[in-house]
Amino acid sequence: MQKHLQSMSVVMAMALTAAPMIMHGQDNNTTNHHAVFVMTNAADKNEVIAYQRNADGSLRETQRIPTGGRGSGGNNDPLESQGSLTLSQDHSFLFAVNAGSGEVSVFRVEGSTLSLSDKVPSFGSEPNAIAQHGDLVYVLNTGGSSDVVGFHLEGDQLLPIDHSIAFLSTNTAGAASIAISPDGQFVAVTERLTNSIDVFKVLGDGTLSSIVVNPSIGPGAFSVSFAPDGVAIVSETGPGGVPNGSAVSSYAVASGGTLEPISSSVPTLGAANCWNAVTPDGRFVYVSNAGSSTISGFAIGANGSLSALPGTVVAANPAGAVNLDITVSADGKFLYTLNSRNGTIGIFAIQKDGTLKNAGSAGGIAPNSGFNGIAAN
Repeated sequence: MQKHLQSMSVVMAMALTAAPMIMHGQDNNTTNHHAVFVMTNAADKNEVIAYQRNADGSLRETQRIPTGGRGSGGNNDPLESQGSLTLSQDHSFLFAVNAGSGEVSVFRVEGSTLSLSDKVPSFGSEPNAIAQHGDLVYVLNTGGSSDVVGFHLEGDQLLPIDHSIAFLSTNTAGAASIAISPDGQFVAVTERLTNSIDVFKVLGDGTLSSIVVNPSIGPGAFSVSFAPDGVAIVSETGPGGVPNGSAVSSYAVASGGTLEPISSSVPTLGAANCWNAVTPDGRFVYVSNAGSSTISGFAIGANGSLSALPGTVVAANPAGAVNLDITVSADGKFLYTLNSRNGTIGIFAIQKDGTLKNAGSAGGIAPNSGFNGIAAN
């Protein structure tokens, strides 16, 4: 039975005055810089850590700010999701899930400076991913009855959309990611445990149509992203027991919500590919092979086809780093990886041909402590 959502908004003004170390030769005004954000997902007090990005891609921690909620806690990849920390399209807002307390936090973003503007219930259990398009925000709740819930973004507040709850194919779907198509017409969700990709059409009032369940073309569907031209790209962990057997597929979305394969299970030559990130210009997609601590790269063709870049594996973190979620900077110059096992952020410069150049790493992350989510402006 459909749950009725009553408009409610819990406004929390929590300003954290950071005192970043002034480094020689660097401007200490963080509002004019690109930044990278990661989430602690701590069970007692969830926080977001902000890093100022320098011209060479290196990072400097500038702020730690509470979300006002609780994370799930855990060790390595407890949320099992992509998109737990999501920047708005215009990079002026950052959305964070609080899986432990069942809430979503909203931050205003000015460069690498964050200020908490809102915190609302997710109206479900264990929110683990968020997607945004214009004034529409959808939250994925992986626990309980496994559903998605819609909100309107008005100013810096999230207002729930009445009758917007849409359930996934089963209560034990293992929901892992959510994305909204570039034209705002579709919401896509991956179900790990059923190996499915759900598609909903967005209706005029922001609610969703009936679910269309699409079987993944390959085993281990984990995360979905949209390229700027509307092609859906899905990371696949691959069949069990096959070394470095992960893959990535691309799909066209038909008007009724069915997915039509374009490139089917292109090998990544890595293990446990669970995350992907598309460059802003739509030319390349990179995937994170957590099991082999590598990054693979693919060119996106005009028809949405995927072609491996030379060597396929275009970058590597230290062995055992376990790169989880990845993100590409808004200017398309750098790729960053959240390395859960060794407590670092991997930094890679994106070259014109799509290859990656290792630019070092940044610290500030406690190893094996449940960190999830990374975003960059």
